[in-house]
Amino acid sequence: MPMRRFTNALASPQAVVLAAAILFALVIAAFNPGFLSLATLVDLLRNSLVTGIFALGVLIVLASGGIDVSFTAIGAFAMYATMSLVMGLDVPMPILGFFVLSALIGALLGLVNGVLIGGLGLPTLIVTLGTLSLFRGALLTFVGTTYITNVPRNVISFARTMILRLENAVGQLVSLPLSFVVLVLVTLFVAFLMNLTRFGRSIYAIGGSEEGARRIGIDVARVKVWIYVIAGTIAGLAGMTHMTLSRMANPFDLVGTELNVIAAVVLGGARITGGHGTVTGTLLGALVITLINTSLLSAGVPSYWQKVVVGILIVLGTGLPILIDRFAKHRERLARAAV
Repeated sequence: MPMRRFTNALASPQAVVLAAAILFALVIAAFNPGFLSLATLVDLLRNSLVTGIFALGVLIVLASGGIDVSFTAIGAFAMYATMSLVMGLDVPMPILGFFVLSALIGALLGLVNGVLIGGLGLPTLIVTLGTLSLFRGALLTFVGTTYITNVPRNVISFARTMILRLENAVGQLVSLPLSFVVLVLVTLFVAFLMNLTRFGRSIYAIGGSEEGARRIGIDVARVKVWIYVIAGTIAGLAGMTHMTLSRMANPFDLVGTELNVIAAVVLGGARITGGHGTVTGTLLGALVITLINTSLLSAGVPSYWQKVVVGILIVLGTGLPILIDRFAKHRERLARAAV
């Protein structure tokens, strides 16, 4: 029995992703010996901050059997609207207030998705494709199109505060910003929600079989509404985190990175069909996507090749869990036949 559990763990999507990350890192290290260092890990963590936060929100949606492509537009809208509102009113606000306000705006936009999908029963992909254009268009038409660079001092102070600062092999400074705490808090929240609450079990149940979830008494419509509200809240936090990293509010940022985030979640073991996905796998997927994109960029590989790689990873991430399940079932049949 322990050997079987160990074998199943090795065959899990998370283990496969981890093995792929280690293999890729070893290949890079063969050409660049200084790559395997604490400084590289810190740099990867910094670069994967926003992707990781977005991915945790997408995980909740995918686990329920839905798909959301509007989260980047929600993040951009929430971030830019927050900065425009605060700068326009010229009201002093603590740094926590910026994140709370951005999260609230994200939650309201997520509620739009939730009402259309959970309340009216519309298809998730069609709705979120529509709201992606709607939110982005509303941002650029009614909120603003200019860069906000004169951000408040407390935002600058927060952005400059580092948890860790190191020097890499070539003498460059790499650092882990205080905004890493946002990723940690979102990770803890999503892990608690998905693993230790009835709501989390309802999400997986709906993803496994929506009709089956109804039969055991789950209010599917209500759960779906809350799923998109929570996903919107997390997107708002991701948008504000991005702003603190860049130290400016750019309304044209974030939209267009959806594939990277979805690839991270799928690569981490979540399935488009729903019912699967873990926080650990999602974070590993975000690190792998960041590792690949950063390495290709530093090697001078054109950006369109990066899209090719991400597309391949989405296909592998979608097909690999299915192949693993088929192999496991085939092995069980062989074992029963032998008995």
